[in-house]
Amino acid sequence: VQLVESGGGLVQAGGSLRLSCAASGRTSSNAAMGWFRQAPGKEREFVATIRWNSDTYYAESVKGRFTISRDNKNTVYLQMNGLKPDDTAVYYCAFSQYFGVTSPRQIRDYDYWGQGTQVTVSS
Repeated sequence: VQLVESGGGLVQAGGSLRLSCAASGRTSSNAAMGWFRQAPGKEREFVATIRWNSDTYYAESVKGRFTISRDNKNTVYLQMNGLKPDDTAVYYCAFSQYFGVTSPRQIRDYDYWGQGTQVTVSS
């Protein structure tokens, strides 16, 4: 499975960005696709995910501001509104084949990762 992200950039606080992630290859086992982020000097953290049945999960820090969606089985989006400087990070798309994981929020729940896209929020 290959994942290609796009949509990162520089935005002022309070602004919006939309990230996209397209999966290709052996995508028939798409159990979930999610977003993680990693800020400089910090560990990679969960942001949001959407499962095969359209259930969505969000980190508390982004709930109400970010929305994950998909337009077909293998392309997902992350709409980010009300961006804050603390949202600055490299955002990674992730793909999971584990249908048995009902709330995939851990790095170990995902098999494939994109190359990452930088999001910078200025104050």
